[in-house]
Amino acid sequence: MITIHNKNFVPYISEDEIKKKVKNLAEQISKDYDGMKPLFIAILNGAFMFASDLFKELEIEAEISFIKLASYKGMKSTGQVLTAIGLDFDINDRHVIIIEDIVDTGKTLHSFLPQLRHSQPKSIKLATLLHKPEALLFPVEIDYVCFAIPDKFVVGYGLDFDNLGRNLKEIYQIEE
Repeated sequence: MITIHNKNFVPYISEDEIKKKVKNLAEQISKDYDGMKPLFIAILNGAFMFASDLFKELEIEAEISFIKLASYKGMKSTGQVLTAIGLDFDINDRHVIIIEDIVDTGKTLHSFLPQLRHSQPKSIKLATLLHKPEALLFPVEIDYVCFAIPDKFVVGYGLDFDNLGRNLKEIYQIEE
């Protein structure tokens, strides 16, 4: 068990489980995008570890960029999506794969995807480390999912609780 900001968290997904799922996902994406040179857009800050590990496992030519979108404060969504760092690639007629750490309500992606579609990419797919199907409030199609999890707060492997816990190698779930 670990404690962050006076909240207790218990081990949930091990480092080995994460590595195995990320490798399997990279193999699937490499197969699906062979010869297409996709552009990966990783959503900061949470997806940085997942994006790095996924990108290292790819067996295809690919490019990566980062964009910062945020809607969380503490353990709750603020309901507003903020963009802090913009995309610096021309995505017109490109195959784009968005890399997210977690999709829960879907609000962040629901707000961001129309902006991305406006630039007329050839295709847009979504890869996420974690998905909380029970929490989904906005229609978002997720193409690649490592783990479907219950609607409980998690930290680690890039995910934070008020900026702490991102550096953990595994994922922890809040203790209830």
